[in-house]
Amino acid sequence: MINKKTIPFSPPDVGEAEIAEVAEALQSGWITTGIRTKQFEKNIAEWIGTAKCVCLNSQTACAEMALHVMGIGPGDEVITSAYTYTATASVICHVGAKLILIDTQPDRLEMDYDAVERAITERTKAIIPVDLGGIPCDYDRIFDIVERKKHLFRPNNNMQAALGRVAVMADTAHAFGAKWHGRMVGSIADFSSFSFHAVKNLTTAEGGALTWKTIDGIDDEAIYRQLQLLSLHGQSKDALAKTKLGAWEYDVVGTYYKCNMTDITAAIGLKQFERYPKMLERRKEIIRRYDEALCPLGIQTLDHYTDEYESSGHLYITRVPGITPEQRNEIIVRMAEHGVATNVHYKPLPMHTAYRNLGFDIKNYSNAYNYFANEITLPLHTCLSDEDVKYVTWKYAEILKEYI
Repeated sequence: MINKKTIPFSPPDVGEAEIAEVAEALQSGWITTGIRTKQFEKNIAEWIGTAKCVCLNSQTACAEMALHVMGIGPGDEVITSAYTYTATASVICHVGAKLILIDTQPDRLEMDYDAVERAITERTKAIIPVDLGGIPCDYDRIFDIVERKKHLFRPNNNMQAALGRVAVMADTAHAFGAKWHGRMVGSIADFSSFSFHAVKNLTTAEGGALTWKTIDGIDDEAIYRQLQLLSLHGQSKDALAKTKLGAWEYDVVGTYYKCNMTDITAAIGLKQFERYPKMLERRKEIIRRYDEALCPLGIQTLDHYTDEYESSGHLYITRVPGITPEQRNEIIVRMAEHGVATNVHYKPLPMHTAYRNLGFDIKNYSNAYNYFANEITLPLHTCLSDEDVKYVTWKYAEILKEYI
């Protein structure tokens, strides 16, 4: 018999190294965007294999600024999945483009790629695939689609013309450290936006990073500068540049946004980044232990590690065959009563008021609904001990005996 434990769903794995670096940042007298943020950007770009990286205050800001950089707005259409968190879709609405939601494949989390291809019109400017749970989507299939549909593409600015097709602007919020065919996620899509929110594998409390592939004819440094302008009110000099002797004067070149990352949050990220390879390995080990205990019981799980890809191991998503949504909720409550916090990823967007008000109906997204109906996400984080994992699987199996 294992004594009752308290297992939180996804606490941040923050230690003395992060605390010391934050303290040093605070004591330095420079706490907004500065040398630590720039170093964090450099580390990420080098690791992923891109020319540049921009760190902002959230994945949402990264995704939205990328849409602005590409000049996507009113009159344009952007395609994404009905099975995702609202941030994936809300940024499309923020820039004034038309949101096109696609159902998932049967019993899969990925979009129905055939439906994606059918949805592309002369107004389509981007597809936002989602690497849900840290598992890369089928980038080969997506790029094949946009190449085959090039004849429909109608660019409305130089960036779009240089790309020459629908942009692939991936939501990689969950996938920092994942690989597709040996390539790092973040170097595959045209733009990739990562999250460093408190519940993510690597955290800066709040924060995100945007990476992009070099576009022929477009200077990466020019994209970087444009993102800096977009994230700092359109101000021609950031605060650090203005500290140079006699360099107070600046211009405002556009009425833009305020979503920069601070050196305090970057300080956390720098130390998290040093530990991250070992954190990814620990997640892989926990997933292996979960799989060994749960798959023989008939519980459906995701393949995080295959010959084609390597997940970041962000979420341990399970499906309990044959249960109703009401039974799923009962199981979640019972797990909580035994000290184990679980979750659901995700309620499909057409089930939320905001998206119903936009005209979306869950009846048109039956695959997404069916996946959601019996989905339960178990705790997966690097604060879990082997004993914690054993406790979670034991209680989960014990409770599910009454349902399967």
